Amino acid sequence: MTISRRKFIRNAAMAASAVSLAPWSANITRGAARSRVVFSHTAVPEGREEAVRCLHALDRGMEALLQRPVREAWASLFSSSDVVGLKVSCLAGRKFSTHVALVQAICTRLEDIGLKKGQIIIWDRLDSDLDNAGFVLNRNPQKILCMGNDAVGYSRELYEYGSACSRLSRLVTERCTAIINLPVLKDHGIVGISAGLKNFFGAIDNPNKYHVACGDPYVADVNMFAPLRDKVRLTICDAMLAQYEGGPPYMRQWNWPYQKLLLTQDMVALDRLSWNIIAKKRRQSGLPSLEETGRTPGYIHTAALHGLGNDDMKQIEVVET
Repeated sequence: MTISRRKFIRNAAMAASAVSLAPWSANITRGAARSRVVFSHTAVPEGREEAVRCLHALDRGMEALLQRPVREAWASLFSSSDVVGLKVSCLAGRKFSTHVALVQAICTRLEDIGLKKGQIIIWDRLDSDLDNAGFVLNRNPQKILCMGNDAVGYSRELYEYGSACSRLSRLVTERCTAIINLPVLKDHGIVGISAGLKNFFGAIDNPNKYHVACGDPYVADVNMFAPLRDKVRLTICDAMLAQYEGGPPYMRQWNWPYQKLLLTQDMVALDRLSWNIIAKKRRQSGLPSLEETGRTPGYIHTAALHGLGNDDMKQIEVVET
């Protein structure tokens, strides 16, 4: 189901006054009858105006997702006492990673609701991945922090669910009280697609062990580790550029400007829609389906069975803004 922004805002205005503005206490989407995913249109960031364009798209998306003005939307998810980790995706380097301009826009809005710079941590697997993607490494708490798992290490404790058993980044287990997931939208040569759920392979010490059988059930099981399951409050998929073949590395010939941010609190719904987007682009380009290539991302349905979100298209509401 897709509704217009005008109709959505009219309906939202009637409901907004009834919604509590208390800081985050539980995942709003998980267990709900329907899941909302907002497609916020924006151009690929470039030049001096990139941060402004990203901020405008982010603001429209957050208003539509949470049905309230921008500042209240952010304050409903995060408090000034939180330490918020921004899990970016940097494996593919500067040409195809989470855009720095988007991360800057998110940091601006977090600071607007009272978080100090040292309470915001941009992170991924390795310092070198972050550096190659254009992020400035920093461990000075007077500035926004930016570091890889290799800088802080992994938990002593093993986390286990189903077929997965891993150590988690200490940024997840010890430093962050809340997480924003910031994946990119792309094909994956082993597990089919890489979007919201798969991005947290960058939070564990042994992701190489979990790519067999198209990542099913491993991707879903990793997302059931309690520190991830309990701390992820928002996912914003950077789909300003997307890739429909040859991933996870950047492949120019299969990369295209999709020009959207996808905002949600349901990573399963996001991944189901991401599969549809990539499937459509593959058909248009004359490529076989993921099913035909033996790369069906079955872990998405497994995640739904785990209760992590909805993969039933009838239960997913798409809002375009």
